[in-house]
Amino acid sequence: MPHFFISSNSITEGILTISDENNYKHIAKSLRAKIGEKLLFIDEKQIQHEGIVQKITSKLIEVKITKSAKSNRKLDFALYLAQSPLRSDAQSLIVEKATELGVAGLYPILTDNCALNKEVINKKIPKWQKTMAEASKQCERADVPTCFEHATIQTLFEKGSFDRIFAFVERKACYNLKEYLRKNPIKKSEKILVIIGPEGGFSQDELEFFKQNKIPMLSLGNLILKAETAAFVALGNIIYEYSN
Repeated sequence: MPHFFISSNSITEGILTISDENNYKHIAKSLRAKIGEKLLFIDEKQIQHEGIVQKITSKLIEVKITKSAKSNRKLDFALYLAQSPLRSDAQSLIVEKATELGVAGLYPILTDNCALNKEVINKKIPKWQKTMAEASKQCERADVPTCFEHATIQTLFEKGSFDRIFAFVERKACYNLKEYLRKNPIKKSEKILVIIGPEGGFSQDELEFFKQNKIPMLSLGNLILKAETAAFVALGNIIYEYSN
């Protein structure tokens, strides 16, 4: 069951009042909720509330809260994705699935072989942020990740304050992911950045930048994966190794 993001201030004496346009339209118009129906909500403190619809008018919905508990639907370490945006549906799929996998944020990066220019990327960021919000509702995340403004690999390396940065490359990898993680365990307190390149792969200059700055260049196996597949596999394997 999807849940809806609310403010804790909208709950008074066990009654949740929903009057904001987005939630009202989704619940009353799209879901066509009825009196007596059970719904889930989560507030800014990551408290999930279960409730029963008691009243629906043309302007608001009232829900009686029956149970509240801290949500645990999130990763237990900070995982970020820096990815060279793809065209059309492939990028929307990456944004949606990265949200479901628990990333704290996504950085659209301008690479030498990027399929989109920065003007197009900037126009699409609000759409990607909306996709993240919808995906967070669907998978009952405790929070909504952030789609940041476009950046470069160099900017993220210099200013991103990440504890670990992993670059996944099609060829010229120094290690496979499993080998590297076994030898270099991630601590739960660390802030991790996964870098995925475009369909055309990283340029020679970008590979040289990884090498010079000692950013591990990792492989996901012997097969050459599409960019969106590489993103899912990389994130999934890191989560498998280090999430509880």
